[in-house]
Amino acid sequence: MSKLSLDRILQSQGFGTRKYCRTLIEDGEVAVNGAIVDNYKATVDTAGLVLTVFEEEWRYRERVYIALYKPANFECSRKPSHHPGVLTLLPEQFTWREVQPVGRLDHDTTGLLLMSDDGPFIHAQSSPKRHVPKVYQATTAEPVSDELVARLLGGVQLHDEPAPLAALVCEKQGEHQLEIVLEQGKYHQVKRMLAAADNHCSALHRSAIGGLQLEALGLQEGEWCFLEEEHLALLAQ
Repeated sequence: MSKLSLDRILQSQGFGTRKYCRTLIEDGEVAVNGAIVDNYKATVDTAGLVLTVFEEEWRYRERVYIALYKPANFECSRKPSHHPGVLTLLPEQFTWREVQPVGRLDHDTTGLLLMSDDGPFIHAQSSPKRHVPKVYQATTAEPVSDELVARLLGGVQLHDEPAPLAALVCEKQGEHQLEIVLEQGKYHQVKRMLAAADNHCSALHRSAIGGLQLEALGLQEGEWCFLEEEHLALLAQ
């Protein structure tokens, strides 16, 4: 943490251009730790800083780490083409901060999606070399058989992969329900593996990444929360 001018701090937190941030400050719309400050040149210590902008409190964060319960029919793209982008579910300042999804979920897939403006974090979490397990619940078009489970655990060959891909865990949860745990993170992997095993994925939900479980975050579809240090530590599990 460090001391910065108030307009720079506001800009870094995604509240707009430097000019716009200066206007907000001069108009008395910004409070620092509860006290209104109208001098944009004022130097402020970012350690423990709580900003109030338009009567809403925001804790200063050098980088943001976010969990979103992604609903269906939203695209994980900053430039969506056929459906609204997931960034429309977040406050506008996250767009200014260039927050982006960590990896991708298909537009029709629901569940846990990480987002951040920390480039190294995004790269590390997206890298297949990390082998972070991801837990999915898949609804299948055809009934789940013991043979299907065995094939997914034993590995199925996808046409553009050099070797078969296998699930770490695959358990039947209902006549048309499977829980699948994967660590490779290949494109459309669950859907393609089910197709290669002579079934079809009609719905897909991601419930956990590493040790971070969506249910434990208490989010409803479309809701988001900041991830704190204890949450980030779970991603390595």
